[in-house]
Amino acid sequence: MLDAHIVKRRRSFTVDVRIRAAAGERLAIFGPSGAGKSSILSCIAGLERPDAGEIRVGETRYFPPPLPLERRFLAYLTQDDLLFPHLSVAENVRFSLSAEAERKNRDWVAELRQSLGLEALWHAPAGRLSGGQARRAALARMLARRPPLVLLDEPFAGLDRQVVRELIRLLDRWQEKLRFTLLLVGHEAEVVERLCPRVLALEQGRVVQEGAFADLRAKPATKVLAQLLAPL
Repeated sequence: MLDAHIVKRRRSFTVDVRIRAAAGERLAIFGPSGAGKSSILSCIAGLERPDAGEIRVGETRYFPPPLPLERRFLAYLTQDDLLFPHLSVAENVRFSLSAEAERKNRDWVAELRQSLGLEALWHAPAGRLSGGQARRAALARMLARRPPLVLLDEPFAGLDRQVVRELIRLLDRWQEKLRFTLLLVGHEAEVVERLCPRVLALEQGRVVQEGAFADLRAKPATKVLAQLLAPL
């Protein structure tokens, strides 16, 4: 269970959002660029500190006071893959696993390697990967620990549509298998609709609409949302 009230002052407005997501639920934070969506995930992950509010994941309080990053059992994937270029794909994927965790998750890591098409790249330096290959490696690293909470911030930006569809299919399957809580930030309706049945629509740091994505698409509450949902 994720229960968060995040208040974060920005230059031109203040983000003030309440988020509740049940264990195993998929929830999207949808809205235009610059609405404050990424700040919410960054506060949950611990990369930014809220100015006020409270963040709880299950029985663990993340804020206040700020819980150290290493004690936040979650996975966080942004537009930047943040792979270590001098390490191999295998070393990147296993980077956060202890020896015991690596032993327990050996079969799971093998499944990630095979499903994401990383077998031929497993021992290649991450710095030599293409954009799509790097995103696959980052996805494998993110899921290797079987995290109970997964945060995705525009994770497929800049990728070919076919690659995006395949990664969505795999992520959908693994969420069903592992039952992690998924919190997705995005402004592309196709990605959000495929992954998250429930959505919080954000503008200028405030929730302007909440509910099923189908309802949002059928009757957007603002002109900005209508423009985001309009066919290309």
